[in-house]
Amino acid sequence: MLMTFIVLYLLASIAIGLMAARRVHNTADYAVAGRSLPLAVVIATTFATWFGSETVLGVPARFVSENLGAVVEDPIGSSFCLILVGLFFAYKLYQRQLITLGDYYRQRFGRLIEVVASLMVIFSYLGWVAAQVTALGLVFHLLLPETVSVAGGMFIGTAVVLVYTLFGGMWSVAVTDFVQMIVIVIGLALIAWFAADRAGGAGAVFAYAAREGKLDFFPDGGTKEWLFFFAAAITMMLGSIPQQDVFQRVMSAKDAKTAVRGPIIGGTLYLLFAAVPMFIVTAAVVVMGDDALKLLADDPQKVLPTLVLDRMPVWLQVAFFGALLSAIMSTASATLLAPSTTFVENILRNLVPDMSDQATLRAMRVSVLVFTALVLAYAIAMEGTSIYEMVAGAYQVPLVGAFVPLVFGLYWRRATTQGALASIALGIITWGLFALTPLGGEFPQQLAGVLAALLGMVAGSLLPQWVPNHTGHVRHYQGSDAAGGVAV
Repeated sequence: MLMTFIVLYLLASIAIGLMAARRVHNTADYAVAGRSLPLAVVIATTFATWFGSETVLGVPARFVSENLGAVVEDPIGSSFCLILVGLFFAYKLYQRQLITLGDYYRQRFGRLIEVVASLMVIFSYLGWVAAQVTALGLVFHLLLPETVSVAGGMFIGTAVVLVYTLFGGMWSVAVTDFVQMIVIVIGLALIAWFAADRAGGAGAVFAYAAREGKLDFFPDGGTKEWLFFFAAAITMMLGSIPQQDVFQRVMSAKDAKTAVRGPIIGGTLYLLFAAVPMFIVTAAVVVMGDDALKLLADDPQKVLPTLVLDRMPVWLQVAFFGALLSAIMSTASATLLAPSTTFVENILRNLVPDMSDQATLRAMRVSVLVFTALVLAYAIAMEGTSIYEMVAGAYQVPLVGAFVPLVFGLYWRRATTQGALASIALGIITWGLFALTPLGGEFPQQLAGVLAALLGMVAGSLLPQWVPNHTGHVRHYQGSDAAGGVAV
C-alpha cells in the first residue's frame, strides 16, 4: 500500500506540473510565472522555498544531536531571510520588472558585475540542490532497501522533479508547491500528534528536551563562541537574500503589495512550522530509547523515518512520506530552475545577445536538463555528507560576494561599479583565506568575508574611480531613480 501511494503521488505531481506547463508561452512565463501569482500561492511557494529535506531530516537531526542554538542557520536564519526580503527588498526589486537577480546587477553596476555575481549564485546552488537529491535517494532507499540503492533513489527522484520543472518552469513550481504545502502541513501535523501520544504527551517531550539541554539557544563561552554563533545566524539569513529562487517568488507575484506580503507571511509560517519536525524527532528519541541512541550515533537523519516505518500504522506512513516527498520536491524543483534561468539570462545572453524570446526559452529548458545532470553527479560524489552541512555551506559564497553589492546598490546612491567589484574581490579572497588556513578556526570565515566586502564597497566607491559604471562612464553616482543609479 505504501509504495502504491508513493507511485501514485509521484505521478500526480508530474501531472499537476505538466498541466501548469500549458501556461508557459515565453521566458517571463517560464522564469516568473508571468508575474501573476496571487497571495496564497506566493505564500505557499515562499514557504516551500525552505521547507525541504534539511527541514524534515537535517534540522531535526542536528537539533536532537546538539541543541536549539545549533540550528540557528536554518530554520531561524532562513525564515528571517524571507521576512527581510519582504520588508526591505521585495518592493524595490519588483518595481524593476526583472527576470533574474542578475538583471539588477547589470542595471545598477554593469555587465561585469552581472556576470560575476551570477556565477557565484549559480555555483552556490550545487550544494543546495545536491542536498535535496541526496534526501530523495535516502527516501527511496529506506522504502526499498533491498531493491534501490541511495544513488538509484537519487536518480529516480531527480527524474520525477525534472520532468515537470523542465516543461513548466515557475508555473509548474508554483502550482505543485501550493499542493505540496498542503500535504506537508497535514502530514506532519498528523505525525506530530501520533508521536506525542506515543511519547506520553507533548509535556513529556518538552520535559525531555529541557532536561537534556536541547532548548538551549545562546552559546556558552566568550567572544569567540558568540562570533561563530552570529556568523552562523547570518549565513542563510543574509546569504540567501541574493538568490534567484527567493527572487523568482517575489517577481512572480501579481503586484508589488503581494510581492511584499508573500515572503513575510511565508517566512513567519516557516519559522513556526519548522519546529514540528524537531518536536517529532525528540518524541522519537523518547519512544525508541536505545534504538534511537544507536541511530543518533550512526546517522541522526534516519531517526524520524525509522520511527515512522517501525512504530506507526500504514496510513501514517503514507502521510509522512507524502509530506517528506512534498518538502523535498518543492525545494528541488525551484532550485533546479533558479540557476538555469540565471545562466541563460545573465551568462548566455551576454555571449549570444541576439537570441529571440523563443530561443531563450529553449535554452532555459536545456540548461535545466544540463544542471540537473551536474547536480545528480555531484550529489552521488558527495554521498555520506550531512544534508544540513551541504545546505548551510552553500550560502557562504553569495553572502560574502553578492549580498553587499545588492544592499548598497539599492540603499546607497554613492555605490559605484568599482565599489561593487572591490567588494566582491575582497569578500571572496578574505573568505577563501580564512577557509583554507587556521585563521578560520579563530574567526568565522563568512563573517571575515562580509566585513571585507563592506570595506571594499565603501572604499572602492569613495576613492577616485577607475572602473567604468553601467553607462560606460568613470563617475560617481549622485542620485538614483527607479531603474538604479543615475551617473552625473
